[in-house]
Amino acid sequence: MAERKVWFGTSLGAWNGVDVASGAASAHLVAYADREGLDLFTVADHPYFGEKLDSYALVSFLLGRTERIAGAVAVTNLPSRPAPVLARTITSLSALSGGRVVLGIGAGAIWDMIVKEGVPRLSGGAAVRALDEAITVIRALCVGDGPVTFDGEFYHVSGLDPAGIAAPPIWTGSVGPKSLAVTGRLADGWVVPSGADWKSKLYGESRPRIDDAAAAAGRDPAEIADIFNFGGRITPEPLAVTRDDDGRWIGGSEQQWVDELTDAVLEYGARGFVYRSTDDTPPAEALAHWASEIVPAVREATGP
Repeated sequence: MAERKVWFGTSLGAWNGVDVASGAASAHLVAYADREGLDLFTVADHPYFGEKLDSYALVSFLLGRTERIAGAVAVTNLPSRPAPVLARTITSLSALSGGRVVLGIGAGAIWDMIVKEGVPRLSGGAAVRALDEAITVIRALCVGDGPVTFDGEFYHVSGLDPAGIAAPPIWTGSVGPKSLAVTGRLADGWVVPSGADWKSKLYGESRPRIDDAAAAAGRDPAEIADIFNFGGRITPEPLAVTRDDDGRWIGGSEQQWVDELTDAVLEYGARGFVYRSTDDTPPAEALAHWASEIVPAVREATGP
């Protein structure tokens, strides 16, 4: 495990993105995270909510104001951002930021809202097939060996020149069996959905599907990183119980967090943690506990 990178990040805004009025506050948080050595900041992508900042505009702005931290849309709402254009967006961000970008991508979830943008509704199976094609097209349009032609069910490109830039890590937000299989065949990482953690039933039932698909495709399942986008309280004193009746992590003292995350890395192979506070602690205070106290201790306990 000492040779495996573990990502430590922070999530901005709510489940559906960052409010327009919160842009300045988000910039301050990310600047602090950058100074403290966090690896990643993330923002959700729901472009049909008018009161939210566009996720890629926000990531672009924040990357331009930072030096080391990477940015990711976790996860990109693919139906709203066609793969060939998304490829140009992500390679441009990579070029401008010195490679400080991760592509999080999903098949689309809230279709009653997505169709309001004029996007044709897809069935669950069709959306997953579109995700499969999108990852293939995006990778080809990154570095590529020459002009890209692709004639699929959903994407049709003819003689497009690739950017000549290595593809960033591609993480999915897969949920169902078919989508998990796409992750196993094509992705570099999996952002575990619903805030689930390494001891959850969801993770225990879903990860084997990724592993099976990876093995069937001739890949090493260990190449696909588990990224836990989860939350919890950071309390002044230890909690007697750190998980609820359903087994979900609810938080604890800094040392309880360190012990839990260290176990997640060493025993469960976790490769990333994107933190969000779940109580009314001011965001800057919660981030300070996470970035300045918990993350360094977990890094020390688990190796570089």
